Amino acid sequence: MTLTAVELLEVLWGRASTAPASPSQMRVLLMLEHQDGINLRTLADSLASTPPSTSRLCDRLVAAGFVERAVSPADRREVRLHLSGRGRAFLDDLRARREQELQAVLELMPAAKRTALLEGLEAFCDTAALQIHDNAPHAGDQTA
Repeated sequence: MTLTAVELLEVLWGRASTAPASPSQMRVLLMLEHQDGINLRTLADSLASTPPSTSRLCDRLVAAGFVERAVSPADRREVRLHLSGRGRAFLDDLRARREQELQAVLELMPAAKRTALLEGLEAFCDTAALQIHDNAPHAGDQTA
């Protein structure tokens, strides 16, 4: 059942998306939204990717106007990544379109089932956020 729900959400997301961003690029945009100013190495580690591959991925997002690079004031060799205004607007618009698609489905569901779904999703979000937070690299962590 879980797999079916995920696949159906992907179909709905696909309907809502006129996204000029690939799934990998979307992951970067969402990470930058929540970790503004992250450096390239930390981003690469979070993506389980190599710095050169992550840099090329970011190059495409910079070219699209979704991401901005800035030299770190603390270390001029370090580049910080920021979601641009255009990137934020893109994510806002995508979320609005996704919400419309979901709302259309939810409106067809009986009220009691909608309430149960909402309660379940709230519990899922709380648990997933804790798991992601516990597994996230911390600022003081060092990798060899």
